[in-house]
Amino acid sequence: MPLTLKSDPKFSDDVAPALPGERYRTVRAQSVALCAPLATEDYVVQAMADVSPPKWHLAHATWFFENFVLIPFLKDYRAFHPEFSHLFNSYYETVGRFFPRHQRGVLARPTVEAVYAYRDHVDAAMLDLLASAAEAVRPELASRTLLGLHHEQQHQELLLTDIKYNFAINPLRPVYRPTPEEPRQPAPPSTWLEQSGGLHEIGHDGSDFAFDNETPRHPVWLGNHRLAARPVCNGEFIEFIESGGYGRPELWLADGWGRVRQNGWQAPLYWERIDETWWHFTLAGLRRLDPAEPVCHVSHYEADAFARWRGARLPTEMEWECLAAGRTPTGNLLESERYHPAPAPPAPPGEPVSLFGDTWEWTQSSYAPYPGFQPLPGSLGEYNGKFMYGQVVLRGGSCATPASHIRATYRNFFRPWDRWQFSGIRLAEDVR
Repeated sequence: MPLTLKSDPKFSDDVAPALPGERYRTVRAQSVALCAPLATEDYVVQAMADVSPPKWHLAHATWFFENFVLIPFLKDYRAFHPEFSHLFNSYYETVGRFFPRHQRGVLARPTVEAVYAYRDHVDAAMLDLLASAAEAVRPELASRTLLGLHHEQQHQELLLTDIKYNFAINPLRPVYRPTPEEPRQPAPPSTWLEQSGGLHEIGHDGSDFAFDNETPRHPVWLGNHRLAARPVCNGEFIEFIESGGYGRPELWLADGWGRVRQNGWQAPLYWERIDETWWHFTLAGLRRLDPAEPVCHVSHYEADAFARWRGARLPTEMEWECLAAGRTPTGNLLESERYHPAPAPPAPPGEPVSLFGDTWEWTQSSYAPYPGFQPLPGSLGEYNGKFMYGQVVLRGGSCATPASHIRATYRNFFRPWDRWQFSGIRLAEDVR
């Protein structure tokens, strides 16, 4: 199916008169910087089917610009390599064949050097295009470039989560980037934020960039409820473990209980008990667990079971967004270079903390289209819409999410058993 060139107001970043050349340079450079600590051998590892080798992420983000921007806009553009369109296509059926996801780690070639040459080739063509595009194509060019940049920022987060998984299975306990351990403080008390029910609106209003799955803005009806002011911390989750939470089927959804038994889950991913002390693997290596840090790398099933154990529940994505609406996305995000959740500070009265950054927060909401949802035209319509089944929404971003990428309306989604993402828990309750 050919790509459809059609301006879409959902991707209007007020850039029709000015194309994002400088932003393009900044985002592309960030991906390279994230790979700077890697050895050549690290670029090719794929420790499970859900992760990808770092060199694949670098190449796929580049593939996106080549196929969705350069080829449609430049008649004389010459692709870097004819087979790269096949190797680095992720899942776009209408663009052509793609190499099996679970086999990305078996390819020694193209080399890391060739992948960086591919990036240089595409970057040169993109910057020339952004500097010289005709007025008639500038709005659509800006929209597609911005989509490509946000797509690359998604892969920047995946770079870190996948590197962490790849390193964690290595008995040598490789360190991606050393960071000093900080003085420990107890977690602040857990308090509740009362939220009024009634008619609310959620979804993106079209004033700047958003993915199509964040639209259209629409009304929702909420009951009176309350959300925790801070996320659940490691110390609280240890209490769940020590109370036998992983052995109590009444706390678990049926599929979750099946996975606990099948996979032998006894703690969050990367946790291990050594000499009666809890440790966990981080991008800075093996560290003793800090009870005050937000619990991380739990599945939706574990989050839901913990909430039931506490006599609470997970928030809906509508409740979460109404709490976050109008708040500036600041916090422990990618730019902090911590790459690990930080203990929550005390919450000011009536205010949430760690709402953005640290960990993605599981909701109880299934990933489904909003009323009136329309996917992007042409092949770009495959970006989000075809995954709207069997997945659960997470909100808020993590310590690996770029600050310019996250917003209150952002809908992330993963399967309920996924644990390798920086995923955590914020509790909710009904108020009667």
